Amino acid sequence: MSTFNIEYGYIEDVERLEDYRPGGYHPIHIDDRLHKRYRIVHKLGHGISSTAWLALDEHTSKYVAIKVGTADANRREVDILSYITTGATAYRHTADKASMIPMALDCFNLNGPNGTHPCFVTVPARCSLIDAKEASDSKLFQLDVARSLAAQLAVAVSLVHAQGYAHGDLHLGNILLQLPSSLNDLSVEQFYAKFGAPEPEAVVRLDGKPCSSAVPSHAVPPVWLGVASDEIALNEAKLLLSDFGVAFRPSEESRFESYTPLVIRPPEALFEPTTPLSFASDIWSLGCIIFELLAHRSLIDGIIAPQDDITAQQIHLQGPPPAEWWHKWEQRSKWFTEVGTPLSNERDIWTWDRRFEQWIQEPRRSCEMSVISEEERVALFELLHWMLAWKPRDRPNAEEVLDTTWMKSWALPAYEESRKAWA
Repeated sequence: MSTFNIEYGYIEDVERLEDYRPGGYHPIHIDDRLHKRYRIVHKLGHGISSTAWLALDEHTSKYVAIKVGTADANRREVDILSYITTGATAYRHTADKASMIPMALDCFNLNGPNGTHPCFVTVPARCSLIDAKEASDSKLFQLDVARSLAAQLAVAVSLVHAQGYAHGDLHLGNILLQLPSSLNDLSVEQFYAKFGAPEPEAVVRLDGKPCSSAVPSHAVPPVWLGVASDEIALNEAKLLLSDFGVAFRPSEESRFESYTPLVIRPPEALFEPTTPLSFASDIWSLGCIIFELLAHRSLIDGIIAPQDDITAQQIHLQGPPPAEWWHKWEQRSKWFTEVGTPLSNERDIWTWDRRFEQWIQEPRRSCEMSVISEEERVALFELLHWMLAWKPRDRPNAEEVLDTTWMKSWALPAYEESRKAWA
């Protein structure tokens, strides 16, 4: 959507102002009323295809989150969420777990100078898990919290898959912490006293001309409702899997492009670009995320690492890929012999054991947090090796993930402890 023309003065932490244009964002201001009932209270954030706002529903006196899509945004997300949550709540044994998927409380269209914008209303969230980690010096969750979140995410993915959908974009930025319902006890004034009032900044054109009605007069930096990851208590660890904008039904739609970040992108997206992605693609990303919930960093190192560096790390962990993929990888001779032996010296190779010790255990010891026992490590490695099998057909499905030793002995019991506190 974006172009590279800079027309407006820079304002930190807000959406790209040049994208207020036909097909782009809708201009919204604090105290606007949307759909004759939602009073805009604060900004929650933005993405490339939407802005998100905290609003007070004047019909129910409860706070809600409103996702206002760009005029050219994909309008499928509300339909997908409605289908998944309706299907999940239809079964008594999954009804409570369906709360991990954001239910669309309302949806409507908003007409404005930039077009017609799809909007949907959900419960507001506290923050994403990546934001919680970034807010922490240690970038760690308490061990039982990490286990509970891993179990909840696996349950949420299993619910989505059971309704025939693959999520298609699993990463910590799309996994949110739910807010406690006590937020609704606060008046708007009390909310501002607790979390801070909006601080709108005037939007100014660089050429000095007045702004058109297509652009807001003021931009609003987002409110911080979150908490540092190491400060999250087990009774607060309630997960919400969000952003279903690229979810798809593998039985009905062939999806070839992966939208997940490179460090957790399944290898079939690289080696078999003409083969459709599947539920197993989510399982690969889920395995990477489980490690990241326990560690202070991602399993594959390098947020901006090139694809070949990432592939080399994957091979250090899982061994050479299938022969047809191995010979297709043109850069293999930079890191490995033809039979897959690493050319690097041992100091440059980050094995499972080394990543586990230096990225999970040592940081936890240094923060005086609980560490993982040898028995749990064995079970965890067994699960992750299976989930990160090279070929999609060799990975477990979501139900099989939940049936593994690590899930049943460590993650799911932590989740059950969380649930007792929510009741």
